[in-house]
Amino acid sequence: MSRRVSLVLLLLMATPLGWSAELPVPSSAEFCGDCHRAIEEGWKQSAHSQAVESRLFQDAMKLAETDYGASARKTCLGCHSPIAVQSGDMALVKKVSWEGITCDYCHSIRDVTLTGPNPKVTVDYSLVKSGPWKDLSSPAHGTVFSAVHTSSLICASCHEYRNSLGFLVLSTYSEWSKSTYGAKNQSCQSCHMYQVQGNVVDPRVQRTAEAGINLHQIPGSHSMQQLEKALHAQLSATHQGGRLQVVVEVTNRGAGHSVPTGSPMRQLILEVRADPYGGAHMSDRRVFRRTVADAKDATIVRESQAFIKGAKEISDTRIPPGETRKETFTFQVPQGTRTQVEADLIYYYSPMATTEAQQQIKFLSLRRLVE
Repeated sequence: MSRRVSLVLLLLMATPLGWSAELPVPSSAEFCGDCHRAIEEGWKQSAHSQAVESRLFQDAMKLAETDYGASARKTCLGCHSPIAVQSGDMALVKKVSWEGITCDYCHSIRDVTLTGPNPKVTVDYSLVKSGPWKDLSSPAHGTVFSAVHTSSLICASCHEYRNSLGFLVLSTYSEWSKSTYGAKNQSCQSCHMYQVQGNVVDPRVQRTAEAGINLHQIPGSHSMQQLEKALHAQLSATHQGGRLQVVVEVTNRGAGHSVPTGSPMRQLILEVRADPYGGAHMSDRRVFRRTVADAKDATIVRESQAFIKGAKEISDTRIPPGETRKETFTFQVPQGTRTQVEADLIYYYSPMATTEAQQQIKFLSLRRLVE
């Protein structure tokens, strides 16, 4: 048994309530992991745990500070390290501030409302932890059922953001709420935090029956499995006179929001290639994305610019939930020429990435030999 758990148990014996102000509040995920080991290990693999440490984020925040001053840092950290902003640790001195979207932030949320320009979160950092289960008890802290933890509202606080100019930079929650997923109240958690078998509490601390726990890896656009579940594509190709016509249909069949979603810098790229035997290689592409501009109509090309200076949407060619895009490509290939046709779907993350692996991922490929 760890020293921290021993301390908790000693405090339980020393006070009738079972909780003491001597315990750290807010707590580091490392502290929570003493008892909730399986959950912490899953969270460590999530983008939430890397929300501050991500080199892409660090670079974007530095650029934002350089261009727009100290207030930009607060804007960035508001979602990437809400505990840092709420505790005034803007220099990121505390370990818990570096943990991004950490345990004690999410499990201290009591409510989320949509009455203002941005979702407003009510947070109570105490020794009572909120969550989606009823009738639970803990020897280390209080527990309270939270309806918001069973709802997509808890995601809205960071996945819906309107900047100071009134421009909706992040619209994932709105996309969900307008879709059939929102109409059926099929929450974000049903896709990104589905239940798996595991121990809520580490058996070395307390023996309990194995039960379903929510997947704290929270897989999203960096997960091949999630991307393949979200999109379906089919390819057809026919010769017509002296041309080869290739048709690719892409359907958003598994995401409760547009694809791509999140930062306007993200793109879904459909790349098609035609290689006729004995002929020249040919290629073409379609890009599905939001294009946004500042108040002077200059197209925005960096995340930091979008969040601070984004003022209007020029176009939106993303694929909403349930919709199909039919894209036609034409190549100059003579009738009867055997041709290898290939189509790839690529998810593009950020122009600021320093390696190809950080910048994009190819997750779906189609092949057809046309006689």
